[in-house]
Amino acid sequence: MKKLILVLISLQLASASFAKEGMWIPLLLEKYNIEEMQEKGFKLTAEDIYSINQASMKDAVMIFGGGCTAELISDEGLVITNHHCGYSAIQSHSTIENDYLTNGFWAMSEAEELPNPDLTVTFLKYMKDVTDSVLMGVEETMAMKKREEIIEKNIKEIKEKATKDTHYTAVVKPFFHGNQYFLFVNEVYKDVRLVGAPPSAIGKFGGDTDNWMWPRHTGDFSLFRIYADENNEPAEYSPGNKPFKPKTHFPVSLKGIDEGDFTMVFGYPGSTDQYVPSYHIQMLTEEVYPALIEMRTHKLNVMNKYMNADPAVRIQYAAKKAGVSNSWKRWRGEIRGLDILNAVQKKKEYQSDFQTWTEKNDERFQRYGRLLNEYEKLYQQLGEVRLARDLLLEIISRSGGIEVSRVAAMFRPLIAAYENNETPEQEEIDKIKEKLKKDISEFFKDYHQPVDHEIAEDILPLYAAKVDSEYLPAIYHHIRKKISRTI
Repeated sequence: MKKLILVLISLQLASASFAKEGMWIPLLLEKYNIEEMQEKGFKLTAEDIYSINQASMKDAVMIFGGGCTAELISDEGLVITNHHCGYSAIQSHSTIENDYLTNGFWAMSEAEELPNPDLTVTFLKYMKDVTDSVLMGVEETMAMKKREEIIEKNIKEIKEKATKDTHYTAVVKPFFHGNQYFLFVNEVYKDVRLVGAPPSAIGKFGGDTDNWMWPRHTGDFSLFRIYADENNEPAEYSPGNKPFKPKTHFPVSLKGIDEGDFTMVFGYPGSTDQYVPSYHIQMLTEEVYPALIEMRTHKLNVMNKYMNADPAVRIQYAAKKAGVSNSWKRWRGEIRGLDILNAVQKKKEYQSDFQTWTEKNDERFQRYGRLLNEYEKLYQQLGEVRLARDLLLEIISRSGGIEVSRVAAMFRPLIAAYENNETPEQEEIDKIKEKLKKDISEFFKDYHQPVDHEIAEDILPLYAAKVDSEYLPAIYHHIRKKISRTI
């Protein structure tokens, strides 16, 4: 799951200035950013963006699904997000007879809005710097394993305290590589219904060619509505639920914008590698990304072959293909962009300047300069480990991997119930079985065995060719013995 952080970026479009970018934390806007924002044309206050005492922008911005950003645009719970963020939900309702992916979908009334099991939206209630509490008991000289155990214990206690006697959820995330920790207390709504989506000719116009490029030419949007119980609180799907009444929403303006207008982006990205050393960029662009791109090219070739031949398979695998192609294009673009920007050389120059600076200072600072030499040695080993890890994830869990392995994973809760208790409660077992039946049924709805079979045949040999044999899991050698084809 993407790191649950809020990032604010202000952009000044006037030709005389440049975009101001970075990870701006809403809780700290008043202290660090709001004055500069107002100088550039922002007409509101930090309290208008983030507040726990009054309605603010944060109450109209949410995590959509597993990590996208969405915004409330009406007082009746209407939500707008990207077309590609709603793509999986649109696909799940599509059939050959009602191909909403190709033709689009528009509910003409609330009764026609389509429910989406397991789709949620998450609102931030408040956030808090909990660095001192997370690192309580941690000492600089202790072993990493001991440090992680203490941090994990502290985080568990912080989350339990924050959510006690509430229906909220909580997460604690590290910032700046563990130098700062923030608690996020959230409210999760579970009844989210599809309201409208343009046809793919608009919503996915440009396809992979336009993906991760600027300017974009696609009408990349879809509409959903949040439903709540009679108290306006989260509830499982029910026909009796009512449209959610938000604290605030963003009214849609038809006025347009002028050059030089203040613009900002407020949402939930994943994470940033802005501060990694040059060795990290080299590891990704020279070792890891090329192998991942090659593996995903194989996946896409197989999917395209079967999707082009059968309309039913095209619908079944539309969202899966979109997931595979998304990072496939991003990785290619990152390699190209970092090369054009000469990023590795610029990082090396920055590191050299930093090291020179540390050498001119006392021992407290000199030790930080020596870290770069340690980084260089570690990254020589990390590259092959990172490659083995990422390719294994490509096979068993990421988009377009060997899908049938997911079915085996679905049985883990049932196995765990018996392992933890020789005679588990029948009520617990029945509940697990019901969910298992539902999950398996949903899985096979969008499964085509020939696609899975051919992808497995293609990517398993590629995996073995790219990864040192010491990183191959034991099951891989078992598979090699069971089949005649060399993998």
